[in-house]
Amino acid sequence: MARKRSNYVAIFAVLATAAVAFSLLQSLIIPAIPQLESTLHTSESAASWLLTAYLLSAAVATPVLGRVGDILGKERVIVAVLVALSVGSLIAGLATTLPVMLVGRVIQGVGGAVFPLSFGIIRDEFPAERVAGAIGVMSAILGAGAGAGIVLAGPILVHLDYHWLYWIPLIMSVGATIATYLFVPESPVRAPGRINWLGAALMSAWLVTGLLAITYAPTWGWGNPTVLTLFGATAILLAIWVVAESRSASPLVDMKMMRIPAVWSTNLAALLFGFGMFAMFIVLPQFTETPTHVGYGFGASVTASGLYLAPFAGAMVIFAPMTGRLTALIGSKMVLVLGSLFAASSYLVLVIEHSVEGVVYLATGLLGIGIALGFASMSNLIIEAVPVEQTGVATGMNTNIRNIGAALGSGIATSLIIGSLLPDGYPKETGYVLAFIVSGAGLVVAALVALLIPGRRASAGRRRDPHPALTAEAEAIVGAIAVGPEDLA
Repeated sequence: MARKRSNYVAIFAVLATAAVAFSLLQSLIIPAIPQLESTLHTSESAASWLLTAYLLSAAVATPVLGRVGDILGKERVIVAVLVALSVGSLIAGLATTLPVMLVGRVIQGVGGAVFPLSFGIIRDEFPAERVAGAIGVMSAILGAGAGAGIVLAGPILVHLDYHWLYWIPLIMSVGATIATYLFVPESPVRAPGRINWLGAALMSAWLVTGLLAITYAPTWGWGNPTVLTLFGATAILLAIWVVAESRSASPLVDMKMMRIPAVWSTNLAALLFGFGMFAMFIVLPQFTETPTHVGYGFGASVTASGLYLAPFAGAMVIFAPMTGRLTALIGSKMVLVLGSLFAASSYLVLVIEHSVEGVVYLATGLLGIGIALGFASMSNLIIEAVPVEQTGVATGMNTNIRNIGAALGSGIATSLIIGSLLPDGYPKETGYVLAFIVSGAGLVVAALVALLIPGRRASAGRRRDPHPALTAEAEAIVGAIAVGPEDLA
């Protein structure tokens, strides 16, 4: 018997649970790296691969599986993705050696495709007026989960053990897998064509070389021959990929789509937004854990340092549901401008004053508001600009570009901090201040680029011609007016 296509609350709850599971896995491991070095009897550089392997896997899987979902069906692919996320979490949770845990982390990275697939399902299944609000909350989960992971890691390590860093997301991903199969209907929209495996291989190659260069540049030096070689290889592979995709009859990523003014300008803003926003997660815990005798910092424990990001997670939860209504009032473009400026103000606050704990809480709260607005608006801008059958790959590429910016911004911030050390081995306070300035500047430029994004051609109330495969209730989502998630029932 056919499954009903009208229970929007159930569909959204299932997708949100899957998104939270992936988001937690993205950051729970960060505060645990020092402990895992000792527990797994490995070095700091080797343990850092627990982050790098996950990042590389997610970078490749997000756009590729987004495209596969567009072609084969989003519900079918997201179930497979959640199975992989669960298997990876199980392997990593059982691991007692670094190689086994790395295998688990690579498999977990496949879960990055949850977001573009979820965006596509929402666009296919929700009525037009409910899409932007749902996309806004789903987008914000990625940022909120990252912040919540850092907050929760300390208590988990203190009161349980590192295995629970994986068991908790595992429980969520298993539940989401079963619920997705039961409650999420298969997509009525399919993209024509076949999967371009050459395009996937070339894109994977330039993503891996580029992210490896960015990851190791702060430690090896940006002028290191190996780093420069990796950057050179990235440029060559990227050029080959663009040519191959342009000539392909069935490209993985349609270059014509990527050249749409609203798409390329949103992607450029996403790169700069990512550049500025993610440094807070890397820099701030180090700053707050610095002993007070150094002349700055608060001497916080791992658990306490995570709590400084609690206002970030709280702001995301509060403001994410508002993005739909705000989008309806002023448009996704201006929401992105506001988000960029709110996020930039968080760094401005820290540049002016970072010796008072209350000010740090204020700064992380402002960043939470900015990311809630920014993530939601970028996803909606992409969805408004591309054909419905390209939702998965387009939003996947936007997420990837933002993540590339985040990796680059974090790498540069780390380089600024470790560029000069005090006699006792701690970074100078000026290194942190410079990192705050550079990150904030990136977000200001993101706001300026966002102003270049063209407005929607159709008014908020107009409907676009539906894709032939769309059902009546799913058509014309691009022209949607958003409402909050309280109206998803």
